Amino acid sequence: MRFRYGDGGDGGTPTNADTTALTAAVAALSGSAPDTTDSDSADLLRELLDVLPAGVALLDTELRWLYLNTAFATATGLRRADLLGRPAPDTAFADAVGTLRRVLDDGRDRERVTGGPDGPGTPVPAGLRVRYRPLTAGGRVIGVIVAVLDDPDPVQELRRELTRARTRLALLEAAAERIGTTLDIDTTGAELAAFAVPRLAELATVDVLPPDTATRPGGAPGLRFHRAGLAATAALRPDVGALARPGESVRHRDGSVAARALASGVAVLLAPRGAEELTAAAPDPHTAAVFRTAGVTSLLVLPLTARGELVGLLTLARTAASPGFGPDDAVLVGDLAARAATGIDNARRYSRSQGIALDLQRALLSEPGNPHQNLELASRYLPSGSSSVVGGDWYETVRLPFGRTLLVMGDVMGHGVEAAVDMSNYRSTLRDVAGMDLPPHRILRQLDTVIAANESARPATCLLALADPGRGRWTFSCAGHLPPALVAPGRPTELLRIPTGPPLGTGFGGYEQATRALLPGETLLLYTDGLVERRGEDIDVSLARLAALRLPVTGPLDDLLDAALHALGPASGHPAEDDIAVLAARPRLRPPPRA
Repeated sequence: MRFRYGDGGDGGTPTNADTTALTAAVAALSGSAPDTTDSDSADLLRELLDVLPAGVALLDTELRWLYLNTAFATATGLRRADLLGRPAPDTAFADAVGTLRRVLDDGRDRERVTGGPDGPGTPVPAGLRVRYRPLTAGGRVIGVIVAVLDDPDPVQELRRELTRARTRLALLEAAAERIGTTLDIDTTGAELAAFAVPRLAELATVDVLPPDTATRPGGAPGLRFHRAGLAATAALRPDVGALARPGESVRHRDGSVAARALASGVAVLLAPRGAEELTAAAPDPHTAAVFRTAGVTSLLVLPLTARGELVGLLTLARTAASPGFGPDDAVLVGDLAARAATGIDNARRYSRSQGIALDLQRALLSEPGNPHQNLELASRYLPSGSSSVVGGDWYETVRLPFGRTLLVMGDVMGHGVEAAVDMSNYRSTLRDVAGMDLPPHRILRQLDTVIAANESARPATCLLALADPGRGRWTFSCAGHLPPALVAPGRPTELLRIPTGPPLGTGFGGYEQATRALLPGETLLLYTDGLVERRGEDIDVSLARLAALRLPVTGPLDDLLDAALHALGPASGHPAEDDIAVLAARPRLRPPPRA
């Protein structure tokens, strides 16, 4: 006689053809041991076996494992995938083969205490009391029932507790090293999902609330989450294509297991009985279809909370190839989720502060001051990618007497709100100093003295370009900044050589100035290092790339900026590693006098 096992429940779903045999198993365990008992309720039998406090497993007459319930897997530390369909001699019960054969031969019960296997497989804890009882149907022995009974040895139980504690500690230590390595929300979510599979589940999803959304556990339903992590074992990857991918929005419908976890604020365990309950447990129809196709038999959903606020949701799923989730799993994963939630919350707070800094940067930067009509201007500011927060890049124009305009490009060292605030301080101080109508090198000297007196101020590079179309000249002075580029008709892009002094705020001074003819049709391009620099590349190589560009010399200045950013900025395929600020200036041709 052959037994079949299905894919529902933690221990497998007996088919209708197996009802008689499983009924006999239940009766044997209860002590009545009739030969056969008829029943039409396979679900009732499965539920009874699944909730038995004693571990129960079934083998056929060829000693192949056919079934084991959750208690059996928990007590022995074995998985269904390690046993089902395999002969006992090839598994961790190899040392019990002789006992099993004697039970088949004489039909008599046997009881023994495990002492560790002699053969291959995952070791069974020593000291477990195991009963072997023949399973009969139709007056003949058709298999063996293996029941794990109580453990009378408290020392062995203490050893197992210590082993579980060590395993839990090792897991949490590994999680601390691999989860939260960056302050990026998507990276942290992906790390959590990847860590959970296959250690804890065969399928894992991590959904995170947007940084600007805050609620306490059990808060408002219907929240929109951001899918930050998705991982599946190799066997399930072909089945998860319909799931929301990282970066997409997710909602968990009312009645789903995720909605129940969000409403209660605690972990929810579920072993769906059949396709209908599995569908109801899923957050949406697409996920329900994936769960059915993958054969999900057990779900564990945990709200991710940190500092009293809900930050996300972790969903773990197992199939019939693994034991179902139990209370011990919920405790272990709960500890892991608590640590991961702190990392996600740190990333959310970081992202929120980055948004504040960006808003502040844009508000402070706005548009440069109004130049004289004899000068055409265009400017851009691009924040960096997620690898670093907004920086202190800035530009300014100051209108001076006699048709002159002072152009300024600066870069405060560092990133974040503090850098943006220092940028604003530099900008306002420069306006005050420039109002004295000093030459550019003396403006830098005065600015350096003022900033250096503030011990909390960050150093900054700065480039000044004084446009004087009336006299047809540029006057430059530089404090540690990259050279400006001059774009002229019929000539390659030229990087101007300017004497460079130390960055502002150091108090060293020593700034010089240089002049250059200002010719009609020429365009001056000022920029910060984010435009040209590449990580691991020499700055001379980066500047040579800019000099090799053939930028448009006529038409709107915005076209010239578009071309430069397309060739060197994020649009070129290199993600921005730093902020980018660019400012282009071109003298306007005077209209000919009227006759």
